[in-house]
Amino acid sequence: MNIYRNPERDKWKSLLERPSIDMESLINSVSEIIMQVRKEGDDALRIYTKKYDSVDLDDIAVSEVEITAAKFEIDEQLKSAINTAKGNIEFFHRKQVPARILCETTPGVRVWQEAKPIEKVGLYIPGGTAPLLSTVLMLGVPAKIAGCSEIIMCTPPNKNGKIDPSILYTASLLGINKIFKVGGAQAIAAMAYGTETIPAVYKIFGPGNQYVTAAKLKVSLHNVAIDMPAGPSELAIIADNSSNPAFIASDILSQAEHGPDSQVLLVTKDTEIIQKIQHELDIQLPDLPRRDHAKKSLNNSKFILLRNDEEILDLINKYAPEHLIIVCENFKEMAEKISNAGSVFLGEYTPESAGDYASGTNHTLPTNGSARAYSGVNIDSFLKKITYQEISRYGLFNIGPAVERMARAEELEAHRRAIRIRMNSANNYKS
Repeated sequence: MNIYRNPERDKWKSLLERPSIDMESLINSVSEIIMQVRKEGDDALRIYTKKYDSVDLDDIAVSEVEITAAKFEIDEQLKSAINTAKGNIEFFHRKQVPARILCETTPGVRVWQEAKPIEKVGLYIPGGTAPLLSTVLMLGVPAKIAGCSEIIMCTPPNKNGKIDPSILYTASLLGINKIFKVGGAQAIAAMAYGTETIPAVYKIFGPGNQYVTAAKLKVSLHNVAIDMPAGPSELAIIADNSSNPAFIASDILSQAEHGPDSQVLLVTKDTEIIQKIQHELDIQLPDLPRRDHAKKSLNNSKFILLRNDEEILDLINKYAPEHLIIVCENFKEMAEKISNAGSVFLGEYTPESAGDYASGTNHTLPTNGSARAYSGVNIDSFLKKITYQEISRYGLFNIGPAVERMARAEELEAHRRAIRIRMNSANNYKS
């Protein structure tokens, strides 16, 4: 990891830059895939699956036989772990279900708001270097709680044309059985436009590589909503001399093993903790099965030494990390001053891994600084809010004159008349 000591504020912008991605070029590169899937449907999906996943597919859809078989291909301990995570995620997300809002803004004017589920949603589950069964829970659980009537799932097959049984078991546990063996930009295109086999949806969820992200951005311009413009995973850590360097090193490596484009930022005002963490990284890294991924990621990662807490908070809020771990002595006080982050982990016994799997919070989070304006996936992500109003004759007389004056000021005479015709009618009715 690179070390930066007391950088001046005018250097922060360049210091906080993520690994560069030419998104315009990526969108151009996936446009051909999107166009072909839109034009050729399932045939295009088979061609791209052969090209990118090295497998010939007869059936794009996962069969009931495959789903049933998956239940017997994973051990009972993993099933128990999945059930534990599912329970916690359900518990937390059920608490997010919004209440109906009803009020009378003016006597005779009743307005209310109700949340309605997005009917058709598509879940993208990465499967490339690791089968992300946890993402099935993070997307499937809130979709089910929200009441989405059609939930489909796309995930890339392995070289044998199969989906990892843990993904199939988890989806089945949630009652998701429309599962398709398609990955990459072609999966996003299929969910956006539909094919002979895969139905089109109204909103697409899920993380993925840079091509998946580019495809989501492309289709969202015209045809379908997306959860957020997610990119490579990232972690920021605030630490001091009270922190456990072995714990922090394990958090850094758990982030780094995601892939070579992941990034970690460690920010502190204490020099000694940097040296201790570096020592722990040297001890823990060689034992990692995915150490090659982690080594490349560490090249994108930084230790930043600052003068005080105020500077640390300013820098973190400018960076707006996807994940933020705060393990300094005054972590509660620091946490209250965080305004930009996807998910925050407090204290030395709260690793990012807990939120990734089983604490109950969602791990589908905004990256690349989008935490300044975006939330992570939650129940609201799967809902839309509809407002209603009901006005009595009495209510119309209460607000009608104000509406008329405002419509006249905007020179929208038909708007004004829509009020006046009703008020005149009501006067005649009374007489």
